[in-house]
Amino acid sequence: MAISYNKLWKLLIDRKMSKADLRRAAGIAPNTMTKLNRDEEVTLETLGKICTVLKVNVGDIVDIFPEC
Repeated sequence: MAISYNKLWKLLIDRKMSKADLRRAAGIAPNTMTKLNRDEEVTLETLGKICTVLKVNVGDIVDIFPEC
């Protein structure tokens, strides 16, 4: 499956929030942010932390596509 966090990056731009600000606010490790930047899988716990900080649902920050 392919994962895209483009929705998350757009949301951060709309809210004038940097990736570093999000990382600090959600308590996410730098290596986890690297995974997000590379559209790699992260834990549901991490996505939950991000959603809590941004007050959104998981579907608002991530798209999952089946691979053909």
